Amino acid sequence: MTATSRQLGLLSCHVCGLVSRAPAGVRTCHCPRCRALLHCRKPDSLRRTWALLIAAYILYIPANLLPIMETRSLFSVQQDTIMSGIVYLWLDGAVGLALIVFVASIVVPLLKLIVLTLLAASVRWQWRWRPRQRTRLFHLLELIGRWSMLDIFVVALLTAVVQIKSLAAVNAGPGALPFAAVVVLTMLAAMTFDSRLIWDPIADRAEDDDD
Repeated sequence: MTATSRQLGLLSCHVCGLVSRAPAGVRTCHCPRCRALLHCRKPDSLRRTWALLIAAYILYIPANLLPIMETRSLFSVQQDTIMSGIVYLWLDGAVGLALIVFVASIVVPLLKLIVLTLLAASVRWQWRWRPRQRTRLFHLLELIGRWSMLDIFVVALLTAVVQIKSLAAVNAGPGALPFAAVVVLTMLAAMTFDSRLIWDPIADRAEDDDD
């Protein structure tokens, strides 16, 4: 089996990405380029990821149950959740916009949470199953994460559409804050997760076999 970077004593800087070799006999070292403290793995990566994921799951419930916007007109006050807004757009004939809101605000956040949970669980229980595919899945999640704020943009677009069509005043509801928090927490969970942990059980097993 090819030696891993950990076995070769190579460290990747979490700030600038420079790969350097750890000096022999030195417990702590710094990046030659940016002087950031180097670690073999991100400190407390798994614990931080789990904490952020649990918080995101908790906030995902009020984010979808509480009204995310409040529409005030001359005759009535209407409160809408994300799902009721999607139903409103669908029944109003804006099928394309309804699908965009559903995918960006319901499917994508939940899918990111489920994938991150699967990856964190695979590291926690040291799965050796398909490490390459799991790594690619994480990189795909990082790619999707670049568009995470699309969720917030879509809700803002939905608010603008309703306001223009109904000539009413639209304000953010109590569900807007937990919804934004879910997006931010999911992004942070992906940033704290160290995908190199996926390969550690395989490298450890190879070292045991060599011994």
